[in-house]
Formats: sequence, C-alpha cells, structure tokens
Amino acid sequence: MKNLKRLCLLTVFLFTCAILYKQFKFIIGYQQTMVQSDIDYPRPDATPGLMFVDSTDKVELSPLSVCSVESAARANPEKPIYYFIRGFNGNLSDYPDQYMIFQTLQSMKNVILLPLKLKTLFENTPLDDWYQKVDPDLETYWIHVLSDACRLALLWKYGGIYLDTDIISLKPLRFTNFICAQQENLANGAALGLSRHHNFTQDCMEDYVKNYEGTIWGQQGPLLMSRVLRRWCKTEDLDEFIDAKCKDISYLPSKFFYPIPYTDWEKYFEHWTLDNIKATFSDTYGAHIWNFLSSGKQDNMNDGSRGLLEYFFREYCPRTYNTFYTNQ
Repeated sequence: MKNLKRLCLLTVFLFTCAILYKQFKFIIGYQQTMVQSDIDYPRPDATPGLMFVDSTDKVELSPLSVCSVESAARANPEKPIYYFIRGFNGNLSDYPDQYMIFQTLQSMKNVILLPLKLKTLFENTPLDDWYQKVDPDLETYWIHVLSDACRLALLWKYGGIYLDTDIISLKPLRFTNFICAQQENLANGAALGLSRHHNFTQDCMEDYVKNYEGTIWGQQGPLLMSRVLRRWCKTEDLDEFIDAKCKDISYLPSKFFYPIPYTDWEKYFEHWTLDNIKATFSDTYGAHIWNFLSSGKQDNMNDGSRGLLEYFFREYCPRTYNTFYTNQ
C-alpha cells in the first residue's frame, strides 16, 4: 500500500514538473522573441495581409477565434495574418494563463499578434471624434460597434483583407476589392477586401458617424455596408450586382462567406456527410459561424456528435482543435 502511495505521489510530482517546465520554457522563449527587432516581422503599414480584431478588453481568446486565425494562416501561407487584440500589451510573457493558446498561434510563422491601440487607430480618420465622445458604458452593443469601427479604420490605414473571428477559412484569398452579399439585397462586412485609402472605406467611416445608432443591431455593420454600397452603385437593388463589379468593387454571392444563413446557424452542429459538405461549400472561401448566435453551443463541440463545426476544426485548424479539445 505504501509503495502504491509513493508511486502515485511520484507520478503527480513528475506531471507537475512537466507542466511547470513547459510554462517556463514558453515564457523564456517568448521573452527572447519579444526582444527581437521588429524588422524581422511584416508590418501592416508596409505589407498588407489578412486582419482580425478582438475588440474586447480581455485576453481570453476563444477556440473559434483561434481557429479563424489558424485556418486563414494555413489557407494563405504566403500572406501575413495580423491579429489585433485590444487587451494585449505586446508582451506575450505577461499572459502565462494563455501560453498554450499563444503557442498555438505563434507556431504558424505568418501569424503576427499586435496590440489594438484604439486612440492611435482612430486618429486622423472620421471616426476619431465619435470615439472621443462615445460612452461605452451606455452602449447596447459596444463590443460589436467597436469592432465595426476598427475594421474600417484598419482597412483605411493599411488596406488588405479583414475577416471576422468567426469565419473559418476554407480557401486562399487574393488581394482585391470585395464585399459579400449576406442575403437578398443585404451586404455584410464580416469579410471585406479593400485597398488602402479606398474611397468606399472613407464613405463608410463618414456614414458610420453620421448615421450612428448604437441601439440598433447591425446599424454600423450590414446595414451600413448596404447603405453605402447602394449609393456607391447607384441602385436600390444590390442583387443587380451580385457576382459582378460595382466600379472597382466585386460584389460576391453569399456562398463565398455565408453559405449557411444566420437563421440556420444550428446546422453547424448537425452531422453532415462528406458529399453534403462538398456540395454546400465547394464555392465557399470562408464559413461564417454566426458566433453571436452559436457561441452557447461551441463548448459542447466534441460531445461525440461529430457535427459540421467539429469537422471544420479538425480539417482546417487542427492545432486549435488539439489545444482546446483533445485534452478534455
């Protein structure tokens, strides 16, 4: 009996030592990483890439957000993937509780984690005055309207491609000016491609301020994109331009990023055959998971049901899947 207790204690001791060693190795490694010159890494002001935003003030990255970044990095290995995180101070070693998640992201060579500095971001844009006056405590959808503003400012200052952190990339994207239809006569800004200082982005920022209404869901998001695009294209029916160009902006059909409409978001948690997946997503570049609606079911993703979302994790962000789910 004593030998069994000793064996159990030794096992616990060795396991604890292994965990502590991994954490120590991670922290030391990233302390060394952070003292390297910035010249070693692409910068969004010099090298356009794909951009993601976490507009919360906490560094608590969700499995879906990490999957979104990993899948984009895998699908676009030649492009930098910039992940702007509002609660992040730029020093990875300050977040030991997130070390496995950071390790997962940093294991992909084209992922660059950056602090989201709001004051600097909105300076010299039409959004600056709005940001200085708005009171986050009085906003109904603060995190969402802030994200809407950030994507516009980032595209204005840097250009490139913006994706929401609930879009899982299935195919590589090329740099071009594009907006995608969500549904009939409605555009969505969850996936946007615009060159630096594009006039459309300028119009969107001006509309954001002029027609700001934080109590209406989507007012600064899909409704804004649709308002500005209608003016841009001089039409009341955006469907006229689906799969065509309005000036120099391609208006993509919904299958590119929204093959499953938000009303059917639960389908991501149902079992699909491979034939059905190929039939539905063969023309899809990124699958929008509708996190605002689906977040409550994501924790049970690996409950044995083998739903579509779990398939996407296994197929397009396997490192994320291993980090969050295989050790549960």
